Amino acid sequence: MPLGKIRGGNIMYDLFRILAKLWLSLTRIHHTITYETTPDANSQYIFVCNHISYLDAILVIPTLTHHFRPIGKYELLKIPIFGFLYKYCVITVNRSSAEDRARSLNDLRKVLATGISILVFPEGTFNESNEPLATMYDGAFKLAIETGKTIQPVLLLDSFDRLHFSSLFKLSPGKSRAIYIEQINPSDYPHADAKELKAITERIMSDKLIEYKAPWINLKNNPEPIASSA
Repeated sequence: MPLGKIRGGNIMYDLFRILAKLWLSLTRIHHTITYETTPDANSQYIFVCNHISYLDAILVIPTLTHHFRPIGKYELLKIPIFGFLYKYCVITVNRSSAEDRARSLNDLRKVLATGISILVFPEGTFNESNEPLATMYDGAFKLAIETGKTIQPVLLLDSFDRLHFSSLFKLSPGKSRAIYIEQINPSDYPHADAKELKAITERIMSDKLIEYKAPWINLKNNPEPIASSA
């Protein structure tokens, strides 16, 4: 990393975006991005995405146009060559270790302090249920309260169909949609703690996943959200 970890990392992600778009084109996956809300190009965010497929890690690269650093599984450091690049581009975490979770949160604080956004899959692993989301961890929401950074949820709707979580060898061409939905500013909830802010985020994301009829959801158990009268 002769250009340094910050500038060099940003350049690597710019390169990754080009490679990701090329790969999606070659695999005939048509990826589109819809903005119900548009993030400010000059602001930092804590991006949070639902997690349903190995493909998610590729889709977020062209979806997020901000410079960002994601948090990812430390086990991937063991992969030859890939693991070397991974450690420079990803904040790793061993979720089974409370000490390592604390260390990763501190690393994320340092990233935010440099002016770079962060990306978290708050479910931690694949949602293998018929529910919109799996149970989320608190870390991203603790950071939002501590730093005052806005949470920007992004939904990945079709990676479940393009590459099922049960196998790396079930890739299929077709549509892929990413949706930027309502932002959540901690200042709008001054008395909320991390768990309450997490519950607010879960509700907003779940309602939108149901509204967009995400393919893994059992809609019989999750009726359509009630439309607001506003």
